[in-house]
Amino acid sequence: MQLPNFLNPVLLARAFRNSLNGLAFAVKSERAFQQEVGLLVIGSIAAFLLTDISVERALLVGSLAIIAIAELINSAIEAAIDRIGPEQHELSKTAKDYGSAAVLVSLVLAAVIWLIVLV
Repeated sequence: MQLPNFLNPVLLARAFRNSLNGLAFAVKSERAFQQEVGLLVIGSIAAFLLTDISVERALLVGSLAIIAIAELINSAIEAAIDRIGPEQHELSKTAKDYGSAAVLVSLVLAAVIWLIVLV
């Protein structure tokens, strides 16, 4: 009996490896992602030093992780648009602006969460 694709260990390992490759590439090549990973590391340490409540720690660290996730998605959008071609197009600009806006919203959300939890 053959396992369904979503349970196939070979396919799962391949998907995991692809994800790690993407993460490694983002850390090496995306300056904004490097900054956000730094923020995540420092913020995670700060979250554990500033509060003793697990739920608060989860909110603080999770809000920073959302920033990194938004940046990865924004970078993926930009790479796909750049792959299409270098010419200027209003839809390409709109897609890139939406991705950038998602990062901004995640940053504002994190700031609000940190203020609510710590103030």
